[in-house]
Amino acid sequence: MKGMIKKCSVCGEYTLRKDRCPYCGGALKNPHPARFSPEDKYSRYRLALSLSARKGKE
Repeated sequence: MKGMIKKCSVCGEYTLRKDRCPYCGGALKNPHPARFSPEDKYSRYRLALSLSARKGKE
């Protein structure tokens, strides 16, 4: 059996199905974090966006 595990956003159960949760019928999402790379070429833009969003809240 080959595939990526998914997590239901409604009930929190894990499954290998790709379309919907077999327990409650809710939507599935990927529970794994994004890959990290120290040589991330877009980190400067993400940081600037995050800082500008924080400034807007103050």
